[in-house]
Amino acid sequence: MINPVELTTGERIRYYRTRSGKSQAAVAGLVGRSEDWLSKVERGVIAVDSLTMLMKLARELGLSNVSDLVGPSIDISLMPKIEHPAVPGIRYALNAPPSLLGVELPGDALSADALTSRVAEAWDVYETRTERYAPVGDMLPGLLAEAYATLRATTGVEQLQATRALVSLLHLHQVFLRRIREHNLSVRAADRAMQIADETGDPALIAASAWNVAGSLTSSGQPAEALDLARRTIAHCRPGDNASPEHLSAYGALHLIAAIAAVRDSKAPTGWDMLREADRVAQRLGADHNLLHTSFGPTNVAMHSVHLATEEGDVAEALRLADDVQVPEPGGVLPLERTTRYLVEIMHANRLMGDDYGTLFMLQRIMKDSPEEIRYYRLVQEALRGLLKRARPEMRGEVHRIAEHVGVLA
Repeated sequence: MINPVELTTGERIRYYRTRSGKSQAAVAGLVGRSEDWLSKVERGVIAVDSLTMLMKLARELGLSNVSDLVGPSIDISLMPKIEHPAVPGIRYALNAPPSLLGVELPGDALSADALTSRVAEAWDVYETRTERYAPVGDMLPGLLAEAYATLRATTGVEQLQATRALVSLLHLHQVFLRRIREHNLSVRAADRAMQIADETGDPALIAASAWNVAGSLTSSGQPAEALDLARRTIAHCRPGDNASPEHLSAYGALHLIAAIAAVRDSKAPTGWDMLREADRVAQRLGADHNLLHTSFGPTNVAMHSVHLATEEGDVAEALRLADDVQVPEPGGVLPLERTTRYLVEIMHANRLMGDDYGTLFMLQRIMKDSPEEIRYYRLVQEALRGLLKRARPEMRGEVHRIAEHVGVLA
């Protein structure tokens, strides 16, 4: 086993690929990606956040445990893995026929207003609290049962309101499951939400649901499929002159996920085209919003420009673009997860520039703003491993403190 302090994930992939005698083109082809993508992974320009992709790489490189690529701080055998404590209950609810939810899995029917409020409260916990995974995980199975029980007990306008609440709840399932790397369950929740949304005929709800599915597909290592879905839904849900702010937000968010998927699928020009169109939609919307939990507006578009530049490997341009982004304070219009993810991207750009002080400064800010969320980013783990190799004496104590919190140090 390679010492986790010695190599990053990209360096490990390069080490095992070279040891196997395979070229970048050969390994990339075997896992369904481009040679350019694998080159960026090995150089640390982009991270492999998909467990599915890590497993594919491990198998093609002749490894029996994904921890050989990511380090023993995350021991992911190619056998069944250790789950987040909330997952069994969520899986049970998502696997059950909807007609059993509220019957076999207890959950009382509520009024449509009460259900809407309950779902909004769960979202508020997820989007604003620094310690949120345990409370939200505990809420989800019972709340799903209540949602389906409510849907069966309502008619007319109340049933439509309950349907919208159910779609929103399934979107929360998707986001929660994606963050704890339960990608198969995340896609299942997103798929169910998209099917229900499609039956309403509401273009805003359909666009938001497709955005959620595309996000899950991108995270699970399927950017080509995500890009195709986003493009088809963009054509299907194009807003007219009198489109609602919800419709514009979901439509714009579809362009942002399409931009990320395109760059990850080695289609950078398409990605920048999508980003420019998203900017036009954001200007039409006029301000930052979190309608349908899409976090869409001018600030998020600007954040995505930094992300695309970093993924392309143009780190200097990414940091130049970041100079014009005013990051909202925690508790503002953008969810904590969105601002945290952006700060991680800035940290990563500083790391790629070789600026250890800038990297540590950003790690300290992420730790302060989001002490739970910082544990879920592989880019953070890789940055800490790099700093542990060469931390200057005046930095060493702080690097060790954060590394221990994140789990990089035993």
